[in-house]
Amino acid sequence: MLFPDGKRYLSAESLLRQRCGERLQRLVVDAGFTCPNRDGSLGTEGCSFCNNAAFHPAYSSPSKSVRQQLDEGISFHARRGRFSKLYLAYFQSFSNTYAPLERLREVYLEALGHPACAGIVIGTRPDCVDAEKLDFLAGLQDGSLLPDWRREGAHTVLETPLVMVEYGIESCRDETLRRVGRGHDFACSAWAVRETADRGISVGGHFILGLPGETRQMLLDQCDAINALPLDFVKFHQLQLLRGTQILEEYARHPEDFLSPSLPEYIDLLADILERLRPDLGIGRLAASVPPRFLAGIPSTSADGSNTQAGGNGVRGRWGGIRPSDLPALLDQRLSGRNTWQGRISIIHG
Repeated sequence: MLFPDGKRYLSAESLLRQRCGERLQRLVVDAGFTCPNRDGSLGTEGCSFCNNAAFHPAYSSPSKSVRQQLDEGISFHARRGRFSKLYLAYFQSFSNTYAPLERLREVYLEALGHPACAGIVIGTRPDCVDAEKLDFLAGLQDGSLLPDWRREGAHTVLETPLVMVEYGIESCRDETLRRVGRGHDFACSAWAVRETADRGISVGGHFILGLPGETRQMLLDQCDAINALPLDFVKFHQLQLLRGTQILEEYARHPEDFLSPSLPEYIDLLADILERLRPDLGIGRLAASVPPRFLAGIPSTSADGSNTQAGGNGVRGRWGGIRPSDLPALLDQRLSGRNTWQGRISIIHG
């Protein structure tokens, strides 16, 4: 079974291209938000796995206006040969709904006022939304709060802007969420996803593969919970052991509680997960990488017994020079070799 872009799984990028008729490039924006796990509301040190500084491109800084970050982001990608007619402002750093509504209105409207911006992608925690904020996002998406959306000179061909919300769900197991100090349970994530979807807003979930205490079978079993949520797309990435995070101390005490797959093992895990996910679920990121200076470089043992440098459990560490952009082709090769596809098992068992 092949999907629209010839892959054996449904890529989130192909879903956006079908909707917009164009490829969309994300531009990371840091609007200076924080997180209830850092400002003292729930905690001060963040989730045990988190070092937010590791995911900042050079142009993204809260010291700059949203407009300046978008302009510099376009130039940044152009220098690397990544040209696009349509761009999405990606509010990625920390929890991007964790502020009063007036502050959210200010930064989102500034982004949507950029002539090259076709929409916004909002990364946040499920415990940082409420009905008022979601109603506001729905008003942005249906255009009722943007009477001048079809502005002169705009590159967008869309009648109304795209509004997408990405929730950091991380795991469907409450025990895991408690262990990493997440500060919310899975029921909170399920509520936020359903409330967002009920308003017609495109909604995604982010999951980390390899959090402490989770086995390979647990990661496969949680596919049923993922399928039951009204998600439009999902993102996965391997747990990376980053400098400056609390999880390093836990790893030092209990390394046996952590999965540390080799690249072939990780590709097989992704293939097994995709078989179990419903076929209408868009698949976004498959892995993550950070600048090498953030990787802890902890020795690890793979399933074959060989001892290698974990480099933070994955990309550009013990996986060698592999980048996240290399994984889709490797995954599709593995799916083809196994003659399987996204949803094969979920369809049989559904």
